[in-house]
Amino acid sequence: MLHILQHSPFHTDLESMLRCIKQGDELLLIQDAVIVALSGTKALDLLLAAPISIYALQEDIEARGLTAQISTSIGKVSYTDFVRLTVKHEQQITW
Repeated sequence: MLHILQHSPFHTDLESMLRCIKQGDELLLIQDAVIVALSGTKALDLLLAAPISIYALQEDIEARGLTAQISTSIGKVSYTDFVRLTVKHEQQITW
């Protein structure tokens, strides 16, 4: 399943979201959710402990001026990659 997080971690219950995530799922951070990928944050530590792949939309990272601060553990994807992820996963949920 593809989980798409679009809200800031300050406006999202990440722990509830993580209870719904299963091994092999993928998470895409878009819009204000890309701040979850900032190196050294509690939110990032929570996500990295989950058995999932995590990606962030490059355009949203750049729009917020965060390119240099994003963890190297997070994959950066384009809109084309975003489409590939949605095609890959029949089931998707947006948080």
